[in-house]
Amino acid sequence: MKKFIYIISAALLIAGCNFLDFDETSSLYDRDDMYSTYSNIQKMLTNIYGYMPHKDIVDVSDAMRDCGSDDAEFGDPDATVQRYNNGNWSAISTVDTKWTFYNAIRSANEFLESIKTADISRYQYDAKYNRWLDHMALYPYEARTLRAFYLFELARRYGDIPVPLTMLTVEEANSIEKTPFDDVIKFIAEECDTCALKLPTTYIGMLDDEYGRVTKGFAMALKAKALLYAASPLHNPSGDKTKWQKAAQAAKDVMDLGIYRLDPAETANSVNSSETILQIMRSESQSFEKYNFPVRFTMGTRNYMSGTYPTQNLVDAFQTAAGYDITLGDDGWKTDDPDFDITRPYEGRDPRFARAILADGMEFKGETIETFVGGADYSATRQDLGTPTGYYLRRYIIEDVDFTPEANVSAKHSWIISRYAEILLSYAEALNEYLGGPDATDGTFSLSARAALNMVRANAGMPDVQANGQEAFRKAVQREWRVEFAFEDHRFWDVRRWKIGADTQTQIDGVQIIRGAEKKDYSRILVERRTWADRMYLYPIPQSELFCNTNLAPQNPGW
Repeated sequence: MKKFIYIISAALLIAGCNFLDFDETSSLYDRDDMYSTYSNIQKMLTNIYGYMPHKDIVDVSDAMRDCGSDDAEFGDPDATVQRYNNGNWSAISTVDTKWTFYNAIRSANEFLESIKTADISRYQYDAKYNRWLDHMALYPYEARTLRAFYLFELARRYGDIPVPLTMLTVEEANSIEKTPFDDVIKFIAEECDTCALKLPTTYIGMLDDEYGRVTKGFAMALKAKALLYAASPLHNPSGDKTKWQKAAQAAKDVMDLGIYRLDPAETANSVNSSETILQIMRSESQSFEKYNFPVRFTMGTRNYMSGTYPTQNLVDAFQTAAGYDITLGDDGWKTDDPDFDITRPYEGRDPRFARAILADGMEFKGETIETFVGGADYSATRQDLGTPTGYYLRRYIIEDVDFTPEANVSAKHSWIISRYAEILLSYAEALNEYLGGPDATDGTFSLSARAALNMVRANAGMPDVQANGQEAFRKAVQREWRVEFAFEDHRFWDVRRWKIGADTQTQIDGVQIIRGAEKKDYSRILVERRTWADRMYLYPIPQSELFCNTNLAPQNPGW
């Protein structure tokens, strides 16, 4: 039987464990107890995994962070995620306050200190004893990689951050200073290098066949991602090419492993995909579908506003199957594709469109989606629980989930943290910037940026990209990031690292469809005007933390 690591809430293991202190009195066990058996040591490591984000939910009603970008709108206009869009967030009223990742880092530091003296020799005659020791030898490197992951998550939100590497006293926690962003990334890269040398490429065939644990490949992929962010305009305003070179090399190192392959099938909710580097698995549930199915398929179980709804802005990023741009204007669809039928605008598109978005005329659960005015899935207002944009979410949706009382069905979801297409796009982006064009190569980088990008497109069934010149290819790469990773928590961050917020985040649009006697008429409609300010490229440090620790000053610019 293959065993999956299902994440256990940290509160179930060590109540009160946080960034500031370790309160053993609030737990059923003291530290010696927790490190006296293999089972408990494994639970302590699993506790560190338990902080990993999944779906990147901002609201209790499953609002994905994409709703804070131009890719999506959320159904509830008063939801917390809307603060990204209306500007009503600050150091006092924060959104997605992942400063709590310091709890995870504190847990990792505690684990790394305690496992040094962990002794399970009393079980030396157990048949599994030597295999337990083999696993325990890997645990510190898993914990260090996870700590590096949490530091990256903090750094891409806040920029300069504290980097605690030991368990801190209250006094130390309230006086620790920030480490500059570039130094944080340097530390992450070095940790990933060290851990990659020790971690296995897979856990299949070890003590238990497990998915969801960090591997050599993930440590290397994390390094590549961190270096890509460090090279991007937000953190590399001078355009230092050596940063791009390091990012390209880190991505190439993952490619050279030869253990991952692009998967032409859908990778979301696919446990065995050859493309997956790391995913988080959850037990059976219906909540994601309840919040995101078109309402008529929830059988009355959803009676409130929710849902992540793709925008026309995102739809316009998906080309025709022949590789031509297609956009919707006030008076219909426009494309130079001579073979495209604009009366059927959701057919003949980039195949990734149908994996990410549910549009009018598509089949779903044996029914045809109707988002035209007056259709079964149309709503004139949000309060009617329809789609405000004319589109529904498809990515991560498990169609087999059923809310029919007599045939109720739940499903297990797996949420992607890292997959191989990301490595190829990172390489394409970084190499284009480093060598100055999409077709340039040298003695180290024999695969061109264009070739890497086209591998991703070919896997999706799309023709080669035709963009020439560094700037045009840069735009092509940015489009590819958007369509390949729609609703995988990239767009929100890409807007920031590329510093394109002022151009992309001020208005989102949808589609209005009028069904006539012979055809449907499509027009672009305004859904929401949004507020953007350049301070939003970074999160504000929570004011509560600044009150406790004045060394965290200055606050991030503009906040």
